Amino acid sequence: MGKQIKGLLYFFSADIRYSIMIFWTILLSVLIVSITISYFLLSVEDGVMGFGFPFAIYFYFIILGFLTVKESIPFALKMGATRKNIFLSIGIFFFVLAFVKALVANTLQTITQFLTEKVGIHTFHFLHPAQLLEDTWLNRVIIDTSIMFFLSAFMFIIGLLFYKYGLAGGGTVAAILVLTLLVGIAQGWLFEWISNVFKDISLMQFYQMLVIGIVLYGISFILIRKVTIVKA
Repeated sequence: MGKQIKGLLYFFSADIRYSIMIFWTILLSVLIVSITISYFLLSVEDGVMGFGFPFAIYFYFIILGFLTVKESIPFALKMGATRKNIFLSIGIFFFVLAFVKALVANTLQTITQFLTEKVGIHTFHFLHPAQLLEDTWLNRVIIDTSIMFFLSAFMFIIGLLFYKYGLAGGGTVAAILVLTLLVGIAQGWLFEWISNVFKDISLMQFYQMLVIGIVLYGISFILIRKVTIVKA
């Protein structure tokens, strides 16, 4: 069991190595361009340039959670992996990747902030959800890890629904979610709920998000235990 999980973790890591390299190359290039623009904005009154690591990374985890079903589960089944080990290894993979990316992104942010302050580029600012609370390195890591794991778990379930039940099953769930959002916008309760969340926001809410993500991922085992190589 242990060797099989290690093998699956190695496969998942190797499978996304290229996409991670491309992702970070683009993200760091955008960071350099943003700092360069900020330098030229020094001569502009009230000139400010904003950049945020987490928003691009959050989107990456949305895509990752969905595509993991399509690309990783069939291969793992063909290699003879048990469904229990697939479930455990993907969960570990999501959490470790989220934690590592949070560490890397926020360490880079801290280093970049230090360097830009040293050279006097005061027009460059980072954007992060932690600014709604206390913007510390630890808070940013906790917030990013929680959000990324939640997003990957949620999209993993959506991906499983599409994989097992096809466009009809997955599309129905997606349509219900979209319809619920539209009704919430039309009736105003969605904006009220968001307003209340931001009004009383605390770090505990992100811990709760992580727990919800773990519960969601646990629910995915109901779908994984009967998954096959054949798509719906």
